[in-house]
Amino acid sequence: MIVLDRIKNFEKLGFGMFVHFGLYSEYGRGEWAYHNLSDEARREYNEKLPNTFCPDPAWAHELASTARAAGCKYITLTTRHHDGFSLYDTKGLNTFDAPHGAAGRDLVREFVDACREEGLIPFFYHTLLDWHEPSYKTDFPTYLKYLRRSVEILCTEYGQIGGIWFDGMWDRRDDDWEEDALYSMIRSHQPDAMIINNTGLSARGALGHIELDSVTFERGRPSPINLADSPKYIASEMCQIFGDHWGYAARDFDFKSLTEIIEDLCVCRRFGSNFLLNVGPMGNGLLRPLDRAMLLTLGEWVDIYREALYLPRPSGIEIADKEKDFILVGDNCYYLFVHGLQMGGDINVALRREMPDYTDKFTLSGKIRSVKWLDSGKDVDFSQEGDRVTVCTEPQPYGEQLVVKVARIELEK
Repeated sequence: MIVLDRIKNFEKLGFGMFVHFGLYSEYGRGEWAYHNLSDEARREYNEKLPNTFCPDPAWAHELASTARAAGCKYITLTTRHHDGFSLYDTKGLNTFDAPHGAAGRDLVREFVDACREEGLIPFFYHTLLDWHEPSYKTDFPTYLKYLRRSVEILCTEYGQIGGIWFDGMWDRRDDDWEEDALYSMIRSHQPDAMIINNTGLSARGALGHIELDSVTFERGRPSPINLADSPKYIASEMCQIFGDHWGYAARDFDFKSLTEIIEDLCVCRRFGSNFLLNVGPMGNGLLRPLDRAMLLTLGEWVDIYREALYLPRPSGIEIADKEKDFILVGDNCYYLFVHGLQMGGDINVALRREMPDYTDKFTLSGKIRSVKWLDSGKDVDFSQEGDRVTVCTEPQPYGEQLVVKVARIELEK
């Protein structure tokens, strides 16, 4: 099996930010708003919104600095979503783009510059389906040439990028998308870029064209990939949202808890998957206060366990009778991720649930020297008989609740 450097390097990034931003952000009803409009409302969307869509000059800086503070290593931006509006200069393909609207600026350029200032790697999302370009419905071969030229601009105008993230092939499953031509064009300009094509909600984790470098798990926790018939090693990535919409929806209050987001990040690392966490900036390009607060608070947790989240890999070690707990392997050490530890304290202040089993039992070759919590450096009780290990944890001290705690297991040298 071929193992490519770009794919292994992508896996080491671990955690990225997904950004859905476009005309629909100005509209404030989610990224699929155009699809649900009447014909008259669609004409108004196409004619009026470009004349009011003018992001704040600091939008990209806020986005990148927030991503870095959250612990993200890369950002994937919707350079063009299904409504067909581009955040970049389409070089005469049409004028339905940010430089020809009220913004008068290449927003992808601003995004790339901000990423590089913050030490982040820019990735580009690009739609495959298009509700605005007439040839998508009337002349598919002509549309595919338009699509390839659009993507080529992204591959040649912004320096080295981390990858291209496609979405929408599921809209015309039985048609020939001329993937060979599309992917070979990308490789000719960006040989080290990841190529990802989202399989959507109905085909999570499915393999595709040989040039694709990662499978996707849209809003679904990852699982091991069957690579038995694949000639090359493939990465995986889960994309997730805080609410119910990818793009900004002013009346979306159905937010996930920080607990769920932390557990999603952890289960991604359990299976070696990257976690791509979405935000939908408002029409001015700035983040909804709740989005920003969630990301910054998540970043505080990531800072505590940073050494266990990026480079360590799945260990294959099974933990007996524990569904969520798992172990990653690092350099001459292991990392034990422990879920469900209750908060300690007086019964009048600490909520008592059914007492969990505070032991993790597993088999590990090599003699253990120590087990210590990463957050405090305190020793964790353990016993070892041959290769059978029992780690005995306990409730978390009053004053903290870390959701998932991580312990470093050091081996004798």
